[in-house]
Amino acid sequence: MIRRAVLIPAAGASSRMRGRDKLLEDVNGIPCLSHMAKAALKSADQVIVTLPNADHPRVKSLAGLHVDIMFVPEHAAGMSASLRVAATAVDADALMVLPADMPDLAAHLPEMWQAFRGLRAGEILRATTSQGEAGHPVIFPSNILAEFQSLTGDTGAAPILQQYASLVRLYALPHSVARHDLNTPEDWEAWRQKSSEEE
Repeated sequence: MIRRAVLIPAAGASSRMRGRDKLLEDVNGIPCLSHMAKAALKSADQVIVTLPNADHPRVKSLAGLHVDIMFVPEHAAGMSASLRVAATAVDADALMVLPADMPDLAAHLPEMWQAFRGLRAGEILRATTSQGEAGHPVIFPSNILAEFQSLTGDTGAAPILQQYASLVRLYALPHSVARHDLNTPEDWEAWRQKSSEEE
């Protein structure tokens, strides 16, 4: 049985939310970040959450949850800063990078791990939409994590996925779940409307 870790990068700014914090938006009665952390804890042995600093309101949303919180002094530099910091703390055989602003992913973490277990050693698993568009989450074997230290800017792990393209295996999630991030108030309103219609 492999040891599984999940990284939830949550050190970025909600720059398109016009004063609101997308990671504190309500999802099933709790903040979105709490929702994602709880789902990650059910599927993995270690959950790492990166945050801007100890005074950030997001810290309170993780109270009582057994997650490893890591602060990212260089958070303004983009997603790469979170990936670099978190990679040094992983105590597992594989790391799932799970965006914090994609609440629909929470229901699909167990099947992603199950699919990863079926890969060969050293291979990377990346989720896609039902139409084959590459998205999130992505699971990296631990032997690749040292490469995170070379990342810069706000492109996430894209350079590593390009470098190791021959090792990337795809797994389709339903509909557009793998690419459905919620970045604006309008995104959240539409998501809630759709969720209420499906209940």
